[in-house]
Amino acid sequence: MRCPYCQHEDTQVMDTRASDEGDSIRRRRRCNHCDKRFTTYERIELTMPVIVKKNGSRSEFEHAKLKGSLMLALRKRPVSADAVDAAIHRIEEKLLSSGEREINSGQIGELVMRELKRLDKIAYIRFASVYRSFEDVAEFRDAIDAIDEIDTERQPISAAHDKRAR
Repeated sequence: MRCPYCQHEDTQVMDTRASDEGDSIRRRRRCNHCDKRFTTYERIELTMPVIVKKNGSRSEFEHAKLKGSLMLALRKRPVSADAVDAAIHRIEEKLLSSGEREINSGQIGELVMRELKRLDKIAYIRFASVYRSFEDVAEFRDAIDAIDEIDTERQPISAAHDKRAR
């Protein structure tokens, strides 16, 4: 670490402490050349992948845009803010853990649809209708049938039988 006073490269760590939040390390240093002391902070730097859009353009990942998309699909739906935040966190974790420097916007759309399917079926259909550009009622029906198939697979046999009997 270079001394900010004399620019000498030989410094010594005198004290190291974790921050109260635990997200950084504070180090007190002393320059071996000019004997002045200074503080440095070490923080984790996470970089989200760059988003490659359908037209080939690239843009930085925007947390607010992701949240806005989810909130629009979930508008007037009974889903808690904590559940939305958890879904956003899961999406961001998947993006970070992918290790990719660039990711297609379509992959993010699929992650959003997966989370919406878990949160609220109506919000999922809303998002899917725009994201997949549904052209007619048949495409809505196919999406609803896909959700019904998933729900049927999760239900006990008797509950699935009762549902079909209606």
